Amino acid sequence: MEKLKSLVPGTLKQIIAESITDDLPSTCSSLLDFLLHFEPFQQMVKDLTDPEVALCGKSKEGALESKHKGNRCFLTSDYANALDFYTQALRVAPMDAHEADRNLVATLYVNRASVLQKMGLVRECVRDCNRALRISSNYAKAWFRRGKANAAMGRYEDAICDLDVAKIVEASDGGKKQIESEIKVVLDQQYRAASSSRQHNQNDSIVLDEPQQMKLQCVTTPEKGKGLASMVDILQASLVHTEDPFATIILKPCRETHCHYCLNELPVDKVPCTSCSIPWYCSQKCRIEAGGEMCCDYPNNRSIHKYLSDDLQRYIVNTTLHADYERANQIPEHKHECNGVHWPAVLPSEIVLVGRVLVNSIIKRGGSTDHFNLGAISDLSHHYSRMSPESKLELHIYATVLSCCLQHCNGFEVPVNGISISQIVVLISQIRVNSMTIVRMKFPDHHELEDQFGNLSPWKGGPTSNVEQVRAGQAIYTSASLFNHSCQPNIHAYFLSRTLHIRTTEFVAAGCPLELSYGPQVGQWDCKDRITFLEDEYSFRCQCTGCSKMNFSDLVLNAFHCVKPNCSGIVLESSVINCEKEKLKHLPNIINTDSIDSLLQAEELNIDDISKAVNDMQINSFFQLNPGYCLKCGTYRDLESASVAANNCIRRLQNSIDSKTISRTTLLGALSSLGVLRSTLHAYNRKIAEAEDNFAQAFCLVGELQSAMEHCKASIEILEKLYNCNHIVVGYELVKLSSIQLSLRDSGAVDSIDRLYQIFSCYYGSHTDVIFPDLQFLRKEG
Repeated sequence: MEKLKSLVPGTLKQIIAESITDDLPSTCSSLLDFLLHFEPFQQMVKDLTDPEVALCGKSKEGALESKHKGNRCFLTSDYANALDFYTQALRVAPMDAHEADRNLVATLYVNRASVLQKMGLVRECVRDCNRALRISSNYAKAWFRRGKANAAMGRYEDAICDLDVAKIVEASDGGKKQIESEIKVVLDQQYRAASSSRQHNQNDSIVLDEPQQMKLQCVTTPEKGKGLASMVDILQASLVHTEDPFATIILKPCRETHCHYCLNELPVDKVPCTSCSIPWYCSQKCRIEAGGEMCCDYPNNRSIHKYLSDDLQRYIVNTTLHADYERANQIPEHKHECNGVHWPAVLPSEIVLVGRVLVNSIIKRGGSTDHFNLGAISDLSHHYSRMSPESKLELHIYATVLSCCLQHCNGFEVPVNGISISQIVVLISQIRVNSMTIVRMKFPDHHELEDQFGNLSPWKGGPTSNVEQVRAGQAIYTSASLFNHSCQPNIHAYFLSRTLHIRTTEFVAAGCPLELSYGPQVGQWDCKDRITFLEDEYSFRCQCTGCSKMNFSDLVLNAFHCVKPNCSGIVLESSVINCEKEKLKHLPNIINTDSIDSLLQAEELNIDDISKAVNDMQINSFFQLNPGYCLKCGTYRDLESASVAANNCIRRLQNSIDSKTISRTTLLGALSSLGVLRSTLHAYNRKIAEAEDNFAQAFCLVGELQSAMEHCKASIEILEKLYNCNHIVVGYELVKLSSIQLSLRDSGAVDSIDRLYQIFSCYYGSHTDVIFPDLQFLRKEG
């Protein structure tokens, strides 16, 4: 990309830099004409799209190499590496490849099933056996392995059926005898278990449905344009919107860890695409939904079925053709990227997402590619004209590359001209403004929690339970794109699989706009940084209440402590003062006011926040304030030296905590640096909250749980001031605190768990236990 940008003629760059939306057909046509006569561009497109190159294609030789490595690891009981090698072999094995008269993919699934059984993962073992049998239903080893795994789970009737089929399809006498012996073992286990109730596979993705009764209406405001509001009063924690995506793409950092369709975390028995080596799926169902072919039983494998009883034949059908794997009415979003072409793996995720939006719109119109008619997508806002010259050129090049790549897709004849490329440029800018990041919540495994709370000594990860947010995917939701942004949002978005759910986090009166946060919120970053981020990422200047009205959090987030030890006043940098003064300039009758008392009389200000600031810090003469002077007593502080001191303290603290030889003595020494930090930065400065949290983690690692608890509480106290007491960020910290309290058998754990559950229920409603299943374990322990 950088090389291409550098080779574009200067005059053409200038024309693109000065272009507006109406100029795009002309600028795109000019760039296309240049690139089509530019040999390096032609070679790049060929490398990305040529099926003969197929850098992401299948390879029997590569699969056999990995298979043999897996075999060697299996023989030496190195099951973890054997699992990895068999999985990599499955990724590149062609569906029609054979080895020793047996389908190679089926063999690899059985080999991996053997490893999974050795590792005690019997449910996953059964799933791999099922996948092998869908390819080759007369595979005796797959039936035998499935029978042993079902027996291990207590599914004795299924196990006996599996072994009966294995005995019939097994060709060798020695093999038949081994199966007969196993049948006797299973029958004995069944008798001793005194239970022959047959158990069926269960759907792991149970989702609770809620009635959605909110009627939303489109509203328009001068500041934000179109938005959504409710026609009625909405209670806190109400589900106001659900929506499936128009198109979705997995983000590159999660390609090896999350399913490329549903975006859930991959299990150990992950499933590859049948036609290329790019995506991984969590199940056969997701692979089919994404557009992959179903692995079907070959006709010549069925000849032996005539020797089976009617009951066993029905059993085979139920096992190999499960109803859950019938394809739903879903557009195959990966199909046009398949067959080993390289561009879906190389281009940025957002550009691949644009390709999916285009293909989806073509399929919905019955395959017509005369021109792009994107329907509701066309109405999405964009800010192309406000983009930097560098971004405009980048969009032109990516749109041209994507257009050429799509032209080579099987089943599509996408036009490549100035008009079609200009539509792609607009679409990319729309995706950048309107797409949503799909986040997955990662909670500690409940087995780790059981080990932790069963023993008061610190476990290897420390006895704090962290909730981690993983950015897994990017998607377009056409209706949800109408929700406007606020740095102090009143709704919260979360995802179950690919489905978006939006819930109110506070009471919302009828007619009030429903607003999401597109980025950092009040309490996370200060006003100037939020405004800069939103301008850079979305090309608009935020005018929400958090950025247009004075609030307590923006004043203290990065503030310094007064030099007088007993003074609670705050000391601000010039950038913060300028930002806060800018807010006040837009309020009537305040510009010439020197007293904070007049501010309290203005309806436009947040009275609660300003009152809190006045009571805590006695702010006076705000308009005459200079950087470095305390807002309470007026004492001056040298901010340059204070910043150096604070940064030195933070560095020493981080070095102490990150040390491989961390000890109680090291931490006690580091506490002096924390004391200096507290005397340098304001009590509610976010950096102190981060330092307290780091100390909590570090004291856990050395077994000082009482100290860890105190530091964790100190961190939460600051976050409650920066956000509010019921903000989700406080809930995440309460997970840490409650886990420490449980380790200490502290009675406060009950209150902490109840409180965090109330916060999570406000943000996730009835889906709380689905998204955070291990919270149930915390409640049980509490």
